[in-house]
Amino acid sequence: MKRTALLRHLRRYGCHLKREGRSHSLWTNSVNGITEAIPRHLEIPDRLVQKIVKRLQLPEIK
Repeated sequence: MKRTALLRHLRRYGCHLKREGRSHSLWTNSVNGITEAIPRHLEIPDRLVQKIVKRLQLPEIK
């Protein structure tokens, strides 16, 4: 999946960028306060995308 599509999904459900790291960006779910690292690759494997969305407690990407 493209990184931009994942970030669009995160924003749609209330997540925001907390800070930039060296190779990852930290995004926080503003509803429950959970923070997750998002890699800065153009393509992110679908399995990893599913794990990120699940950890942030967001609806699955269709």
